[in-house]
Amino acid sequence: MIKMLHSTWAMVVLLMLVIAVINAIVSLTSNKPFKEKDLRIPLFTLVVVYIQLILGLTAVFTSAQFHHLKEVGMGAAMKDSDIRMVVIEHPLMMIIALIVMTVGFLKFKNKSTDKEMYKTIAVYYGIALLLVLSRIPWGNWFN
Repeated sequence: MIKMLHSTWAMVVLLMLVIAVINAIVSLTSNKPFKEKDLRIPLFTLVVVYIQLILGLTAVFTSAQFHHLKEVGMGAAMKDSDIRMVVIEHPLMMIIALIVMTVGFLKFKNKSTDKEMYKTIAVYYGIALLLVLSRIPWGNWFN
């Protein structure tokens, strides 16, 4: 149940990240003034990702791979690419992406011009999007 919720919510995360990055890039390149929605999009994206973190950590700690890791130890688990992806690589990369987004959001709030604000969101959220896309277990998405 939690794995399915985590997988479904991941689509919301990806959609929000893409919207935030595209909105920032389009607004930056067309010199649009910063509006209330331009604050809300990255903020809601950050909230959605934090919810995903809670779902993801719950899914990892209740997964069969995590229980197998506890039984065989870290050395043996690191030799199994499936276990390594689910228990180590995917969670670690998602946490790094979340940290990048959080830092970007905090920096964006301190910028003084609209152009700087849009650029900060585009760069930090864009990097986070790439990190997320790099470690989604595409083959396991709905299994």
